Amino acid sequence: MIDDAQSLVTTVVGTKRLVDGKRGVILDGGINLMLTALWYHHPVRLVQPNGGIPEETVLYGPLCMNIDCMRQLVSLPPLKVGDRLVFSPVGAYNNTQWLQFIELRPAIILLSPHGTHEIIRQGETLSTLCEPERIPARLNPNPGSWLPLPQPMED
Repeated sequence: MIDDAQSLVTTVVGTKRLVDGKRGVILDGGINLMLTALWYHHPVRLVQPNGGIPEETVLYGPLCMNIDCMRQLVSLPPLKVGDRLVFSPVGAYNNTQWLQFIELRPAIILLSPHGTHEIIRQGETLSTLCEPERIPARLNPNPGSWLPLPQPMED
């Protein structure tokens, strides 16, 4: 990977008017996917411009932490649930710094200049998240539960 080779596409999942009058928007991706938002103001735009009058907007991520803010203020046209925003460029370091907190990590998709796409990393599921977990047999009150038990080691 190289520095400015990536973009992060997010979807608006909620909007609200903040007590100070600014518009607040909640996205399905936050600092869990783009930790560098804490110190960089990554360029952000609508995937499909809607032509409305821009206004100062605060972009929040989906985490239950007050630091999950993708942009403190950015001028954007009116947004509604389902609109997609693209942060670009975001740099390769976000992949190595992303958090597995509350939200499952999404798939990584490679887009070609010819308009095709390929998945280069599958998105996480509950199964992929739990697969490496083990409960020692002596601690497992419910053998056969959702966490796999370790296999006996051969000498």
